[in-house]
Amino acid sequence: MIKLDLKLYRGYVNDRELVVFGHVFKSWAPDKYRLDRRGIKHAFSIIHMFRIKPLANVEIRLKFLDIDVKTRTMQDGYFRFTLPFTRELKAGWHTYTVNIENKDGDFGIIEQGELLKPFESKLGIISDIDDTFLISHSNSVFKKLYVMLLRNINKRKIFDDVVAHYKMLSNAGQEIDGACNSFFFVSSSEWNLYGFITDFTKMHELPKAVIKLKKIKTGITDFLFTGRGSHDHKFEKIKDIVSFYPTIQYVLLGDDSQHDPFIYERICKIFPVNIKAVYIRQTSHRRKKKVEDVLYNIEAMGVATCYFKYSEEAIAHSQRIDIV
Repeated sequence: MIKLDLKLYRGYVNDRELVVFGHVFKSWAPDKYRLDRRGIKHAFSIIHMFRIKPLANVEIRLKFLDIDVKTRTMQDGYFRFTLPFTRELKAGWHTYTVNIENKDGDFGIIEQGELLKPFESKLGIISDIDDTFLISHSNSVFKKLYVMLLRNINKRKIFDDVVAHYKMLSNAGQEIDGACNSFFFVSSSEWNLYGFITDFTKMHELPKAVIKLKKIKTGITDFLFTGRGSHDHKFEKIKDIVSFYPTIQYVLLGDDSQHDPFIYERICKIFPVNIKAVYIRQTSHRRKKKVEDVLYNIEAMGVATCYFKYSEEAIAHSQRIDIV
């Protein structure tokens, strides 16, 4: 019998709909390899994350509260449950269960995931990852690969004061103990790196977030171009988040190494009352004229912007416009 692995991601729910998603793989999921290795052993662990075999048309079963429903994986092993949901559910994180089945019953693979019902708030935070809070050197393909291959998560660096800023955004306007604003991390990194990202954010005590990544990759050639190519998926995922929670105002955080300013401009044009502020980190020695022009246009639409090099500047701006 084929040995399978099941990987679940953080889902989300509102008063009308529930969304849960994940992947099914042959033999192993990307995060089954140890991330505590050093040097060349760590490099092999990272490469193995891209040597996976997703499985199509595998039957899986979701259980959450009184929900018990089945679906099958797509060609790339991906599955998504999008279900009507009108039950009373308190705000916060909730556990759901998915198991893999065949014609004769369970494969014996059962995993638990989490889904988010946002707390009452007027603020949601959507953030990029690479070079927004995780130093990744996206401007240089070779340096990015070098850092990814030879530095484990405990050696990877985060920008100064970025955790403080994100925690301030998380707590902004909340008066109930334990309540927080909802975070969403949307990146052009592939689903292969989901385990790495969740471990890194937990290690640095960043706010717990729903994470949305790019289509999974399955080969060494794909690994060499990780995070590259079209970024339209980021636009679509951000648009889906804002549409899913349309009564919230959002803060968008990104950087100028790739396409974030231009994606955020499109989002501001489509949702003229939903975006409160846009933050873009400067990743090189000089500001980019094209980015300045885009941010000027966003400002003209009534959205506050901040083009910053150090997070302390972003914090001061958030305080100045009374976000935090």
